[in-house]
Amino acid sequence: MDIQRGIQIDKPSIFVPWDVDVEQLSVLFKLNPLKRVTDKYYTIACELFDGLSCYLGFHFKPGTNESLRELEFFRDRYDDLQWSFEDFQSHLEKVFGLPDERYPIEEGFSGGHWLFNDTLIVHRVFDRFGPEEHVRIIKLENTETLA
Repeated sequence: MDIQRGIQIDKPSIFVPWDVDVEQLSVLFKLNPLKRVTDKYYTIACELFDGLSCYLGFHFKPGTNESLRELEFFRDRYDDLQWSFEDFQSHLEKVFGLPDERYPIEEGFSGGHWLFNDTLIVHRVFDRFGPEEHVRIIKLENTETLA
């Protein structure tokens, strides 16, 4: 998968390029309607990364060029955070290899990130009113860094 170009969703079978805007995204998903959360955030239940079932959120950057900016992966329930973390991590590693950097253990989990030029993948658990898992793929701007 060339994550720098976009993301391939297996079910439904749709390729979403990074330069898509909200209107174009709606056209891509015309047979599988998205849930609108806000004007700049849409979600759908899907399967990707060779068997990972989850929800995928599409975040759009504000301004004149409102293209896709960030993908957020999540579940509707987190009854077993250990299972969820291991499931996401194993699928990410199967598709993208080992993380470029592992994070220190926080909340009992050691996430990490992958960097592909201007595309950052982050998987971590941190304390936010209790342990919270974050899985995101972000298209970085020229001015952004990992610091």
